[in-house]
Amino acid sequence: MTFGIIVLNGEPFTRLNLQALYPFAHQIIVVEGAAPSARQIATPDGHSSDGTLEAVRQFQTEEDPDGKVVLVTAEDEGRPSGFCVEKDEMSQAYAKRATGNYLWLVDMDEFYRPEDIRRVFDMLTRDPDIQAVTFQVRTFWGELGQRTDGIFLRHDAQNFHRLFAWRPGYRYAAHRPPTVVDAEGRDLRTLKALSGAETARRGIFLYHYSFVFPFQVRFKLAYYGALGQALGLDLQERRQAWHDNYFCISHPFYIDDTSILGDPSWLVPFRGTHPPAIAQLWADIEAGLLSVGRRPTDDIMWLLRQPWYILAGRLLPAVWLPVRLARAVARRLRQAAMRKA
Repeated sequence: MTFGIIVLNGEPFTRLNLQALYPFAHQIIVVEGAAPSARQIATPDGHSSDGTLEAVRQFQTEEDPDGKVVLVTAEDEGRPSGFCVEKDEMSQAYAKRATGNYLWLVDMDEFYRPEDIRRVFDMLTRDPDIQAVTFQVRTFWGELGQRTDGIFLRHDAQNFHRLFAWRPGYRYAAHRPPTVVDAEGRDLRTLKALSGAETARRGIFLYHYSFVFPFQVRFKLAYYGALGQALGLDLQERRQAWHDNYFCISHPFYIDDTSILGDPSWLVPFRGTHPPAIAQLWADIEAGLLSVGRRPTDDIMWLLRQPWYILAGRLLPAVWLPVRLARAVARRLRQAAMRKA
């Protein structure tokens, strides 16, 4: 298994993620640095401003006895400015260096339970014809005791395409969404693949810690706002949405920026087990060994103690379905009218 990571400002997760993947890895390729759209949160020479590059180098020196970790920067790709063109180029940088039979894409703030990784390995061993594996995401928000749920998440953003077979002639074609094609140009997800629903039925999930700390939200706003992507939303609108719905909870059923689309989102308690690396991270923070700014949680705790809030979160997916269907019909009618015009 080759694990491929692209990262900019991956602290405080860097060392813990590499440690978590190491026992399962034939190879871990870390492509560190910024695209031009992330210039405002990078160093002038295109690298992480939080010490991620140094953390990877330190891991190579101190915790990589088998030489599994490969570090790649834009300079290694012939870009002396330190900036890559975009995430497609960064992903292709690790893909072309991959020597494993499989390629598993991981963000630095994504983790898996070790027992789940073993189960994935077992499935691939039992059925080598599997060409791709998708995972459903559990996104944590503001703390470890709750995660997000919502209409947009369930219908449009729940499944993460992360694992692909890697054979001679295979090619990493695109980053959004992650797409690998075989020697004949066929998308591996159209061949024998495990869907997010199938891995979820086995209890295997991707644990995403992308909105736990306030600085993460600020970084994402800076990057995606400049890029002009992430749902095509206006940067100022997104900033206002996050101010209203993350840094304080003004609208308990619009807790992220999908509120601009009109789709409700909400928090649900998490009663499962976190990957050991995250448990260790939190223990270090609680013990004062690691200083990371945290979001106050009094409003979250109050909200999750309200029976009406929990009940509404259970009912909303069914109640909102007619709204989504009506929107889809209206969108198709507008498209048909535009074609006729």
